[in-house]
Amino acid sequence: MDLGTVIGLVLILGLLFSAMAMGVGIGPYIDIPSVLIVIGGSIGALMVSFKMETMKNFVKIFMIAIKPPQEDKLALIKKLVDFATSARRDGILSLEAAANAESNAFLKKGLSMAVDGNEPDAIRELLEIEMEQTSKRHQMNAAVFSQWSGLAGAMGMIGTLIGLVAMLLNMADPSAIGPSMAVALLTTMYGAMIGNIFGGPIANILNIRNTDEELVKQMILEGIMSIQAGDNPRTLEGKLLSFLPPNERVSQFQ
Repeated sequence: MDLGTVIGLVLILGLLFSAMAMGVGIGPYIDIPSVLIVIGGSIGALMVSFKMETMKNFVKIFMIAIKPPQEDKLALIKKLVDFATSARRDGILSLEAAANAESNAFLKKGLSMAVDGNEPDAIRELLEIEMEQTSKRHQMNAAVFSQWSGLAGAMGMIGTLIGLVAMLLNMADPSAIGPSMAVALLTTMYGAMIGNIFGGPIANILNIRNTDEELVKQMILEGIMSIQAGDNPRTLEGKLLSFLPPNERVSQFQ
């Protein structure tokens, strides 16, 4: 679980609700018509904007922001270096059992292709295609929340106009002005909250998750290419460590 994302969301919501409670309480900020306009309207617009199979994964996509797949990059480097050592000592066919037992699907595919004797260009091409298509899917998932941010704000403005029209039409009835004004103001508030607490930040962290995954897959790709080429394990380790920040580079040959 990504503590930064969880703590950030809890902190924002906690501070906002605390500020509301210290004022007039939470109750006045709850308005069902405003909820229907902003949340219902923005979700409906998202369903128009994206394919249904994407929207079915809405909650799953959100959970990727909260609990992303974790990859120990140093452990991955060690594994690839160990594969390179075995391949140089016993031949690349000695990695067949390791390839079959590998849990990382991307590494398993590339290593299996290398063991099967595929040409380096063919392996690189296939893995790069998979990387590109996976990245496009992740970017689409992030776009859902980016779009939600804009749509929620727009629905908030629509709700404000609805509330103002209702208020202007009932100026003769003082009892109707308050509820209409509440809809006008609260829809804007709900739209701003969704856009700036969930939509924009979640889209941004999903793009960061995508970049992290691309980095790991690039490391795997370079590792497989080096293993197939018979590179020295020390050379391979140096190449893979260059993907990491200097303060995280720890060599197993030290």
